[in-house]
Amino acid sequence: MSTSIRDREDDDGESRSPKRTKTAHSELDDTHIVSESAQAAPEATSDPQESILPPSHALLGLPSPQTTPGGLRQLLECDVGISEYINRDLPPICGIIKQRFTDFLVNEVDLDHQVLHIKSLGLPEPSKKDKTLSILTEEIGTDASTREAIDVHDGNTNEQAGSSKTRPLDNTVVPNVDEVQENQTSDEVTWDDAFEPSLSPFLSESSISELKKMYLEGPEPPRVSDNGWVSRGQKKSGDVTVSEQGGLLYQEEELNSSEIVPAGHSKARGKGRQRGRGRPQSSERGDHRKILSEPISSKATRTALHQAVRKLFNGKLESETDMATPAGEEGSRISIKWSRSGGRGAARARGERAPRGEYPPYIHFTLQKTNRDTQDALAYLSRTLHVSVKDLGVAGTKDKRGVTVQRVSLRRGNKTVENVWKAANQIGRRSIQEAITQRGERGVRIADLNYRKAGLELGMLKGNEFVITLRNMQVDSTDALDLVMNSMKQKGFINYYGMQRFGTAAVPTHTIGLAFLRSDWHKAVSLILQVRPGEHPDVVAAREAWLVDRNLDRALALMPRRVVAERCILESYKKQGGETRNAMGALSTIPRNLRLMYIHAYQSYVWNAIVSERIRMHGADKAVPGDLVFEEEPTGKGKLDDSLDVNLDEPTAVDEHGESSNTPKKIRKTPWVPPQVKTLTIDDAQNYSIFDVIMPLPGRDVKFPGGPLGERYREFLRRDGLDPDNFIRKQKEYTLNGSYRKILQLPKNMTWSALRYTDPDVALAQADEDKLLCFDPPSIVENGRFMALQINLTLGTAAYATMALRELTKMETSSHFQTELTQASEDQRFRGTAIPNAGNPEEEIAEMEE
Repeated sequence: MSTSIRDREDDDGESRSPKRTKTAHSELDDTHIVSESAQAAPEATSDPQESILPPSHALLGLPSPQTTPGGLRQLLECDVGISEYINRDLPPICGIIKQRFTDFLVNEVDLDHQVLHIKSLGLPEPSKKDKTLSILTEEIGTDASTREAIDVHDGNTNEQAGSSKTRPLDNTVVPNVDEVQENQTSDEVTWDDAFEPSLSPFLSESSISELKKMYLEGPEPPRVSDNGWVSRGQKKSGDVTVSEQGGLLYQEEELNSSEIVPAGHSKARGKGRQRGRGRPQSSERGDHRKILSEPISSKATRTALHQAVRKLFNGKLESETDMATPAGEEGSRISIKWSRSGGRGAARARGERAPRGEYPPYIHFTLQKTNRDTQDALAYLSRTLHVSVKDLGVAGTKDKRGVTVQRVSLRRGNKTVENVWKAANQIGRRSIQEAITQRGERGVRIADLNYRKAGLELGMLKGNEFVITLRNMQVDSTDALDLVMNSMKQKGFINYYGMQRFGTAAVPTHTIGLAFLRSDWHKAVSLILQVRPGEHPDVVAAREAWLVDRNLDRALALMPRRVVAERCILESYKKQGGETRNAMGALSTIPRNLRLMYIHAYQSYVWNAIVSERIRMHGADKAVPGDLVFEEEPTGKGKLDDSLDVNLDEPTAVDEHGESSNTPKKIRKTPWVPPQVKTLTIDDAQNYSIFDVIMPLPGRDVKFPGGPLGERYREFLRRDGLDPDNFIRKQKEYTLNGSYRKILQLPKNMTWSALRYTDPDVALAQADEDKLLCFDPPSIVENGRFMALQINLTLGTAAYATMALRELTKMETSSHFQTELTQASEDQRFRGTAIPNAGNPEEEIAEMEE
């Protein structure tokens, strides 16, 4: 793979932009780079071991993180301030966390204290404007095959399709396609039988067949397995393949299943265009599909083809003169592909307001996602529904590795619940029968749609219910198990920010956050662009193209779109003609939520470290003088640190317009008023319990604990070059208001049971979708070789279930540690023994994300 990457670099070597001469000096030594452009030098010259962690890390009394022979730094819990336990003397319950996705089930608890579950997978009840369809369904029958037949639009099936040979194209009269167009809704993807006679004057039979295939595949190109890494072909960048009849064409440029490219976008339009900020962030592939006509010499005929495509497909497909194949004496070819604008739904982007009809302006639905970030799942839905990701809202984000259920709101425009359900389930490419009998595509399922007057905002939930299964549990006895579990039930766990808060890459997010707070913009850029061992080869090649070769164009060409922050910085450099001095300006192009994520990670690190100090000083049994408590318990959304925490552990989803989901439009319209807190004294400490004690996150208008702990807090901040009494910044978005968070969390509705199993691929818990489909029921083996612990509990918002598991297991929860446990676990020798070929290797027993 590295060879093919290097070959491509060599091929492009002569095409370097002359504007890159300021930074493209490949023979400069490190010292010269530093002296010439201090703002770019740290990217290539800084010593990772000396600068990768904040200076305050020395106050933790720990050595620098371990480094493997391959150079990968292993960040441990203690490096981010996580070191204490409620009761260290209790025996540990050893086990493996999240071995399978169904080992970690999460269901949102709404504001009415109701636990959300998927109730039905079927098509929603028809709206009033579809009463005719409903009556027709009742008269004919309600079986799946009948409903599918009704959903396919009636076309003119008596006309014969064109022959395999292309008819003469010149002076062709455009068929009347208006009647066909009326049958097509804005969201459905169905192939009308009348399409073929309407297109046959322009396209050959084989081209129409390829067009039908592409259309029914939908706006998302079919997934091609890459076995973990994307295989690169031996063709040079820009190579194309065209069938003899015109047919389906694939552009080989940068073909990468990990890139984020909106549906219908063609990279053949030129490097650098529509890149960086404003592109969706997820793990989807670029769409390189397009259909080519035979050469057409008549301009009138070409215009007629453009009009036919636009009318027949309601703007879902677009046509244009193909620039990849030169025009000859016979004329130019017309290419047809999926539209980037999404058809009629793009009307709002042009300022037109779609009619709402008789229904409220929002649609709410239940989302179940498997092994996907919440923001990644929303970006996927925005493409399949042809909406801006900004129109989607959630009450909170959920873990990636697991199966999670939550409500989502959609600002619907002119869409109905039927439109949304069909579009999300890819009806047209799939039948309704397949949609209700198979799992949702790409790990995403929506269900239980209804209309609502308002959308969801972050914080509009009470918490989450968990069903967690620890595999290969090791415990001394049943009595020991009950002792540990009852301790958790009564005393809770330390409310640490979990490891996901600090990222899993070699460069911790809180280190970048500190650079932001210190206004050290060049250091922040250096850390973001720094090489991170263990990354995908495409990302490594892109980083090296910039850091080593100083070739900005090549770096942008190689950098996958999912790597949002890095692309934004490089795009900014490109707009500045290769200059890298305006580091603050380059950072400002990163989506705001992503920038704030770095800063909040630093706040979380300091909070963790100071809470550990407090537990070491005074234990976790009672409130003591110097502790902070609320004078009056805050009420309403945004109390404590919830508003800072619910959406900051995952990347921001960005759509093609640069918008991110859940932009907090209504948060703090009025000036922020800090809650009233008091410092306990000897006289009143006995009136409060340990569950009342709070700890501030760094920021303005917060009170520090009294006594030595407060001074220790200030020392941490000063060691990192921050003024504990001044968190106001010239850049207002980096001014921190601070907040408070309770130091202990007490789980609710907690129960547990011990299960036996042999095959680690067999499910021990069942997700909502699988229950309705009757897939993978829990298989408990009475005489199984291994034991598992299944825990049911409910936690409030902003609490990390992995930190509860840490209290039980007394083990690291970092992803690399859990991966090693899984690989070394004895039960792995019995994979597939219960059911031959059980499960999907990629889906069910994938290693934890690194």
